[in-house]
Amino acid sequence: MVAPPLPRPVLFDQFWAELTFLHWPVEPSAVAHLFPAGTRPDVFDGLTYVALVPFVMRHTRIGTALPLPYFGAFAETNVRLYSVDDAGRHGVLFRSLESQRLAVVPVTRVGLGVPYTWAKMSVTRTGDRISYVSARRWPRRGLRSHVTVRVGEPVEPTPLEVWLTARWGAHTRKAGRTWWLPNEHATWPLWGAEVEECADDLVAAAGIAVAGPRLRALFSPGVHARFGRPALARVLPR
Repeated sequence: MVAPPLPRPVLFDQFWAELTFLHWPVEPSAVAHLFPAGTRPDVFDGLTYVALVPFVMRHTRIGTALPLPYFGAFAETNVRLYSVDDAGRHGVLFRSLESQRLAVVPVTRVGLGVPYTWAKMSVTRTGDRISYVSARRWPRRGLRSHVTVRVGEPVEPTPLEVWLTARWGAHTRKAGRTWWLPNEHATWPLWGAEVEECADDLVAAAGIAVAGPRLRALFSPGVHARFGRPALARVLPR
């Protein structure tokens, strides 16, 4: 699935690397209250999903030209739900984003309404095994996540896996209003991954109860991504 054209100007540009997708099914009615006005849980065959996504952020730039050396490479882990808005745009709703870089947290929380948190984090790869470790520093100090996977062979994604990974924006809530933050990236190259360890506090701390077993894990070496300017989301009268 190909991303729609990104509205210009480009706000920032980055590379998402060494990424693992872990997904669980969720009953839409159990999380509907978490969504901002004008959005609702996106549904595939009657269920929505929560994702735990650890990865490494690399090569962040303002626009497409101004590199930020301090943000050369650092770990992140996000917990996200799947959203659709009244304009029919299918995106994600972040419930938390652990970041190894403290400077990211206030800028994105205030400027974009994205719930970044500060954590002590590491990503270690040895051969085909990759391990992601995170311990929250602020807020709710002490929340932990430890995921280790063994990367397998390239896979052809199922229709559900395409639906989960081909997302071209995020919905956020800022100053009492709902915003759409558009992005574009290439189609994810995906490998199967065997989960060797998954000890996680973040999904439950985000107020999400899973409704079934985890889907197969997916790994990607990464994609180049760009973000456009945020826009107010249309909210239809209810």
